[in-house]
Amino acid sequence: MDIQQYIAYDRNLLLDWNGSDSLFWDGFMWVATSTYIWIPLAIVLLYVILKNNKGWEALYTILAFALVITLADQISSGICKPFFQRFRPTQDPEIMYMIDIVNGYRGGRYGFISSHAANTFGVAVFVSLLIRNKWLTFMLVSWAVLNSYSRIYLGVHYPGDILFGTLNGCIVGVIIYLIYRCFHKKFFNQVRYVSNQYTASGYLITDVHLLLLTYILTCFVIMVWGMILAKMIYL
Repeated sequence: MDIQQYIAYDRNLLLDWNGSDSLFWDGFMWVATSTYIWIPLAIVLLYVILKNNKGWEALYTILAFALVITLADQISSGICKPFFQRFRPTQDPEIMYMIDIVNGYRGGRYGFISSHAANTFGVAVFVSLLIRNKWLTFMLVSWAVLNSYSRIYLGVHYPGDILFGTLNGCIVGVIIYLIYRCFHKKFFNQVRYVSNQYTASGYLITDVHLLLLTYILTCFVIMVWGMILAKMIYL
């Protein structure tokens, strides 16, 4: 498949997946794509890291977490978007008026690669490797997929933007975790946890449950808020 065939396929896939005739999903995706709605989940995650790590170890973990987000975001927004200069679907003169948009939102000029996909998958991979719990991993991946798909639904990213953003995030998440583990072994005590009260990496299962509960409650808020906003948007 040459580049033109890929672009055509990517465009057709976007037109199939973009938008819907549902006011509920318009409102839901509009809220879900917002960074602010996920602040409570980020706060709880920060709390879990601080609670399960002490002193310099906690600071080191938070710095590694911050590095994942910074690096994933800078590669996508600071390097790829200005270099490739691929229009977002909502900014592309050839198809911009074929795209279903919500609340008049069209995003910035360029969209390759997706920062949303890079950041969320970077966090999902790093935290999954850090805490090591299958239910938390499932939650984090579903969270990243939801955030990424919302960008296609709203018409501000092609599936290809999401795909390469995802690859960027996953690679960054793995690399930073491997570096994190290398230095962690040198400077901090390594404790093996065999109790069913802890994950393999030493995080309390009750704290994992707190993260899962926060995610579920946030999704519920998104549904309610989305329904309210859908009615307001189309009044």
